[in-house]
Amino acid sequence: MFIASSGARSLFLRNAVKTSTTLSGARAFASMEPYSDFGCHVFKGAVADEYLKRHGLDASVLKDPTWTKTHADTVAAAVLDWAVDNGANTYCHWFQPMASNGVRHGLSGQVQNMMLKFDSKTHKPAWDFDGKTLIKGETDGSSYPNGGLRATHCAGGYLAVDTSSDIWLRGDTIFIPAAFVSYYGAALDEKTPLLRSNEALSKHGKRLLKALGYEFEGPVFASIGLEQEIFLIPRDAYYKRPDLQLTGRTVLGRFPARGQEMCDHYMAPLSSTTPALACMQEIQEECWRIGIPLKTRHREVAPNQFEFAPMFGFNTTQIDQNIIVMQLIEEIAARHGLAALLQEKPFQGVNGSGKHNNWSLWTSTGANLLNPASINKASGNPLALPVIMAAIISAVDEYGDLLRMAIACPGNDFRLGACEAPPAIVSTYLGESMTAYLEAFRAGDKASYNPQAKTIDLGTPFVLPFTVPAEDRNRTSPLPYGGGRFEFRAVGSSQNVSLVNTVLNTITAAKFDEFA
Repeated sequence: MFIASSGARSLFLRNAVKTSTTLSGARAFASMEPYSDFGCHVFKGAVADEYLKRHGLDASVLKDPTWTKTHADTVAAAVLDWAVDNGANTYCHWFQPMASNGVRHGLSGQVQNMMLKFDSKTHKPAWDFDGKTLIKGETDGSSYPNGGLRATHCAGGYLAVDTSSDIWLRGDTIFIPAAFVSYYGAALDEKTPLLRSNEALSKHGKRLLKALGYEFEGPVFASIGLEQEIFLIPRDAYYKRPDLQLTGRTVLGRFPARGQEMCDHYMAPLSSTTPALACMQEIQEECWRIGIPLKTRHREVAPNQFEFAPMFGFNTTQIDQNIIVMQLIEEIAARHGLAALLQEKPFQGVNGSGKHNNWSLWTSTGANLLNPASINKASGNPLALPVIMAAIISAVDEYGDLLRMAIACPGNDFRLGACEAPPAIVSTYLGESMTAYLEAFRAGDKASYNPQAKTIDLGTPFVLPFTVPAEDRNRTSPLPYGGGRFEFRAVGSSQNVSLVNTVLNTITAAKFDEFA
């Protein structure tokens, strides 16, 4: 089957719109009607606005975290209406247990509760979901890996809604992103340290920018984009390999007669002759429906290896969404007779899978601290860029061991520095132009950095001359500068990248504090 059942409705609607417009004449603009359900299963923007207005509020209330104190009951009522209208009757606080990465099956934790009760007088069912239920939960905190922070005689684990991420819906359940802490406030999850590092980054980033003459209202924040690599293999072959089933990688066996020598799989056509395309289509359909902008899909270098990539976004939201994407990939692959392998090195002799963590820094006014033109214009100070870059480079130099620790897991340590880039030794690469500029700055030259785009002329009138960035791509460095972002290429494909981004934020905040 070319496209899976869950995606068939959208495909049908698109074809219906195409047919109707063909019969009625050409239309002036492309219709978005076939995509009207994209984003409908995330409580945000126009969707949240519609339901909140029924209760006297609008979506702007969600931008202020204090709604959990001032409007919790009203927001809960709107969330309940939205859930019921979309066929849901269950909720859960969705969290990321400490050390879940590489330790337990699944990167998230949850306890699902129905939003119903029986009326004590009539014994008829009634809705049971209010503000207190929405913003807080409690569960056992002792049975997760926690470094001794909990024990069975002091086992309370407490869940509080994370307002930096969005509530979403899938099937009959709404998922409420939450932080997970002990009775004494110690983090039992991956998210709480990340949220704290966000605050440190903003505090010291604003201090540094103020010292450079750039003041503004609002935070400095990290934006990330996560490229997710996977293998999709026939499920019947997967069931014949106990090593794959139990460890996620092959342990025994011969090398294949042919590997990736010709690179003929890389960016080759996504053909309907195998179930892979239909599987990827359905994954994208379901992601867009719950507000995950999974924009890019393509074949990767190794046979049966593929990649998805979303749009950039706020780090906590992107990490939550990536965890959902990994779960969806595994579940939907099974529907298509495939097994999804997210382990970093499932096969010897061919490339493994990574999750490139594209990390950039922004102000609330829209200035990108790592983009020369953007930060120069916003700050009016040509010294801002070299100072910011020097702080980050110093952080990588001094705290490289922390970055290495953040990407260490059994699968990734098989991958790094094997038959592929990047190596396991953490370093950064800035490109020739940026390196020359910073060296000149260190020598006393205070000119601004204005990289010139390169023009390529192919010598044919059918392809006009075009420009490319001043710097080439670098696929060898674990953490190259890419003109507006640093790309942490050494991250493993199966990882929850909360720790990775906690380290990036924290070491950068430490250097911003030192420089300020």
